[in-house]
This record gives sequence, structure tokens and C-alpha cells, in this order.
Amino acid sequence: MAVSINTEELKHILAFTPDWQNIMLVGRHGIGKSQILENHFHNLHQKVVSLFLGQMSDPGDLIGIPNKNEKTGKTEFMPPYWFPLDGRPIVLFLDELNRARPEILQTIMDLALNRKLAGRSLPEGSRIISAVNEGDEYQLTDLDPALVSRFNIYHFKPTVDEWLLWAQEKGIDERVRSFIDSNRDYLDGDMLRTLDSGLEKTPDRRAWERVSALLENIGSIDDTAKKAVAGVVGAKAAARFFESFSERRVLNAKEVLQDFASVQQQASQYRIAELSVLNESIFRYLDRLPDGDFSDTMRKNLSAYVNWMTEKGYREAMAQFCNLMESVRYAHANLLMMQQAPEVYQAVNQFILSL
Repeated sequence: MAVSINTEELKHILAFTPDWQNIMLVGRHGIGKSQILENHFHNLHQKVVSLFLGQMSDPGDLIGIPNKNEKTGKTEFMPPYWFPLDGRPIVLFLDELNRARPEILQTIMDLALNRKLAGRSLPEGSRIISAVNEGDEYQLTDLDPALVSRFNIYHFKPTVDEWLLWAQEKGIDERVRSFIDSNRDYLDGDMLRTLDSGLEKTPDRRAWERVSALLENIGSIDDTAKKAVAGVVGAKAAARFFESFSERRVLNAKEVLQDFASVQQQASQYRIAELSVLNESIFRYLDRLPDGDFSDTMRKNLSAYVNWMTEKGYREAMAQFCNLMESVRYAHANLLMMQQAPEVYQAVNQFILSL
């Protein structure tokens, strides 16, 4: 069983793993493996070359085309389109490794061990990262233990909170974010999958991003709109998604920070679990908020919300708020409150002392 890591842990592991050590990420499709890696290395100004091995039918797709050297009379391989000829190191991302044909995997063996393809070496400092799919619904190739031994292996499971932070930054439709925040099992849809699913759609992270794009072009939610969304995430997930619109919706951070008085009555009806979701939403929102955008209105409403939890006896929710404020996960949000909302910081300290 591979060791499980989330996105933040993956970034730390990439930072201290020597470039000559290969990494393998195990996980379902649609959880953002390639996107997360590309964004991470793009921020480090490193080029990522992604190769989808499951789509390659011949080793020539990987190593290039043979060509006769007229001077030596020997056969050489022309470098493939992706091979770096400028000497600069790359991050070579081998996606769908366990969907590759056996003859492709034989070529990967030399690459993983010696950093060579058909006698041509990757530039010094290059990394090799692979990803393999897991699950009974995939047509997979058994990997040679000798090849597997060339990789440090991690079961990659990005958390729902990490996705929500990304979704907020990406501008994913608030209705999608609110639904996932309250129905976390539906982000990857594992509980909706069956062994004989065939073409039955189930949700994943890429699918919810597509739903967000659809909603931008949909006016009223009619039967056709519901069918359009069902074609993206499946009928069961779509039905639950649209049901959530008519149910008591969990407030979002913006509503609380803009005018808490107008939503206080709704918040009063919440259970502890729903207030915990709202607390997380506030910290995620503030963690992505530039210092200059934290207005006096936000400060006053945040203070009113914290005082309300304390005065109305929502001690468990307030305790969870305090834990979030001490968490390194929301370091920017915590610093923002300490510097620009000292009354909130003071209320948190007084609550902790009262325990």
C-alpha cells in the first residue's frame, strides 16, 4: 500500500527529493495530477513535458524515428519532438504509465534507470515523475517489479479543502463550490461508482470545473440545463446538485463579511457541522484576500460573527474557529486578522482563556 499524501505534502516532497530520484503518483483520473504538477513547476520556471503513454502505440512515439547516419553508416534515432536539445533540464511527466503497451514500458525502463532514450541522455538536473491510475474500471497493464523499484511511490489524494481553495482562486461558480463544501463525497464521486458502470458518468474534479463553465452560459435552470449537467457529472450527482439549490444552503464567507446582520437569523438555525463549514469558508476566503482588500466593513462583520458565536453559546463552533486561527494552513488569513482585525484576535484569546 503506497503512502498517502495531499497536494501540500507533495510540494514539500518535490522540494527535498533529489532530481535523480524518480517519483510515481498513484490515484484516480480527474484528481488533477498533471495540472497540479504543471502549476507547481511553472511557478519555479521549470518546463514540464507531459507524455500520455496510454495513447502511444509504438516505441517510436517515445524514442523517435530511426535514421541512417551517412557518415558512419550506422542507424541513429532522430530525437522526438519533445526531447530538449538546448541542454536545459526538464520535468518529464509520464502519465498513464500502467496503461502503456509492454513495448513502451521496456523503453521506459532505460529512461527510469539511466536517464537515457536510445543512447541520448536527458539534460543534467531533469526530473522524471510518473502517474498511474488505480481502480477496477481501468484497462491496466501490470508493471514489472524492476520498473516499479525505480520509483518513490505515493498514493496521491488531494483534499477537498485544497480543491476548494483552488476553485476559489480559479473562479469556479459559487454554486459548485458551495455544493462541494456541503457534499464532500461528491467531489470525486467514489460512492457513485460501480464495477459495471460502463459509460455511466460519475463526477470528478475536472467534471465539476466543466459544470462551472456550463453554468456561465445557462440562464434559468430548466430540464435541458439539468440534462446538460447530468452529462458531465452523471444523473445521480446532478440530481443531488440541483436539489441543494432548494434546500437550506450553507452561507458563504462573502455573505457573512459583507453584512452579517442580514444573515444572522439563517446562521442561528445551523448545526455545529454547518457552522464549521462556514468557518472554513471564511478562512479560505481571507487566505486568498490581498491585504489591501480587507475593508473596514469586513472587519466589523467578522468581529460581529465571532462575538455572536461566543455570546449565543456556539462554543464548539467557536473552538473550531480558534483551531483554524492557530493552523499553519491559513497563515495569511491569521496574519490578516492579527494585523487588521485585532478585536477578533482578542476575542479568540479571551475565549481560549475561558476554556
